[in-house]
Amino acid sequence: MTFDAPLLLVLSPVLALAFAAGAWLARKQRIRLAARWSPSLGRLARSHGGWAPAFLGLCALAAFIGLAGPRAGRTEVTTETRALSLVFAMDISRSMLAEDVAPNRLQRAAREARRLIQDLEGDRLGLIAFAGRSYILAPLTVDGSAVRMYLDALDPDLASEGGTGLSGVLAQGSELLSAATDAADRVLVLFTDGEAHDTLPEVVARAEALKQAGVHLIVVAEGRALPTRIPIRDSAGTLLEYKQDADGNVVRTERRDDVLRAMVDAAEGTLVPNELPDQAGAVRDLVAAMKRSPTAETRTADLVPRAWIPALIAALVLAGYTLARPGPALVGLAGVLLWRSAEAQRPDPGARAMAAGDPVRAATEFLREAGGGTARDTAFYNAGTAALAARRFDVARGALEQAAKSVDPDLRYRALYNLGVADLLASEADTTKRQDLLGEASDRLREALRLQPSSARAKWNLELAERTQPPPPPNSGGGGAGKPPPSGGSPPPTPPPSGSEQPSGGLSQSQAEQILSSMERRERETREEQQRRMQGGAASGVKDW
Repeated sequence: MTFDAPLLLVLSPVLALAFAAGAWLARKQRIRLAARWSPSLGRLARSHGGWAPAFLGLCALAAFIGLAGPRAGRTEVTTETRALSLVFAMDISRSMLAEDVAPNRLQRAAREARRLIQDLEGDRLGLIAFAGRSYILAPLTVDGSAVRMYLDALDPDLASEGGTGLSGVLAQGSELLSAATDAADRVLVLFTDGEAHDTLPEVVARAEALKQAGVHLIVVAEGRALPTRIPIRDSAGTLLEYKQDADGNVVRTERRDDVLRAMVDAAEGTLVPNELPDQAGAVRDLVAAMKRSPTAETRTADLVPRAWIPALIAALVLAGYTLARPGPALVGLAGVLLWRSAEAQRPDPGARAMAAGDPVRAATEFLREAGGGTARDTAFYNAGTAALAARRFDVARGALEQAAKSVDPDLRYRALYNLGVADLLASEADTTKRQDLLGEASDRLREALRLQPSSARAKWNLELAERTQPPPPPNSGGGGAGKPPPSGGSPPPTPPPSGSEQPSGGLSQSQAEQILSSMERRERETREEQQRRMQGGAASGVKDW
């Protein structure tokens, strides 16, 4: 047996003796006052309640042992859920770096997939990344956080072979979903621009095989149907060049609606268009109508809480004393009830901190209350709202995302609305992530409007978020949405003011220039090597975008 609070267990006898001593002193004072009134009343008081201090001490001892959190033994816990199997297939070819949608095709697809993971909690999810070849990154699992972790790391450099092979990913998606043996529906959600480099008959044949395997295909189109260039950027987001083919011509990519439509028709699936602002919501609505099978998972829980045992002992002792001595016991119970009533009417620490104008402390108190397991959704909402008032946007978003999972539609609406407001305010404070934050704000406010379509303030803030977003770049340009490349390249480093002291042992200006020149030369050589590899792949007749 173990205890959550061993120190409280050690102090339990001392605290129980203190309670018993207090009861004994109170009885002694009662006898003294009764004797002052009359000797007969004093004798009567002395003859009753002699065991009261012992009973109260025993109750206190059992109560403090229960508060210490005893744990012992193990039990079998069975959880039942209704789930389906869904696999995300993400196109990570270089054509997905085109910025005809904000911020680019790949990042938009990953953002919509992350939103779907949040809405499909409890379903079995998997992840495939594909370019010229497909790769299983996550098999079917109920751990959505693991799939989300891989989504955040998607990059075209993960693929060992360039291009876009749709037939291969359809085959691998069917194979991965075949691992699900229950009666639930199986779904393959494919994010791609459709610029396939395998033949259309191969893609159609694989799509037909997917239908015969009983897999539902949902294709989410990314990118526009107009030619656009593919920018190549460094790790800081600075534009280096545009993708070129083997002949040195700038590559232009476009969404292939003919390929996407033929693939969807062959699989009898559904196509979610690029122009739809809420692609994740459309996929969620499609999946909601599909069949889920009940599944039961049994796990063994060690160190089961046993606090109910000492609590039961204390209740039995108190009930026995109440029956034996109803008068004093009922007075004690009435006092306890009055104390609990007064305590319940007292504002909680978070509300008091907000009333005192300290939102940071209020957020901390509300988060502590949410960790206690009582009214968690409301506590998370209060914590997020307090953090928003304190302009702690990361804390606010984390708490409000938990509150947005509530089954209470009114609380869910308020949490989604505040999430949108938090993203709007954060976009003003963090210009490097401005575009992504504005997109998240629009998504949250749209979800809030679905719950309360007549909300004027949600409509106003959604319009503000939409107007604040910069327009998408023209097809002939190459800058990222909201982050145009500098016209003159990266600004040169600012030299130290003349006469300023240099740290002891620091570099001189000539040494710093030599290091910078060496770094630039190595970076240039690395880019040339990458370009030679890409041109070598193109020279062999294989497109790598």
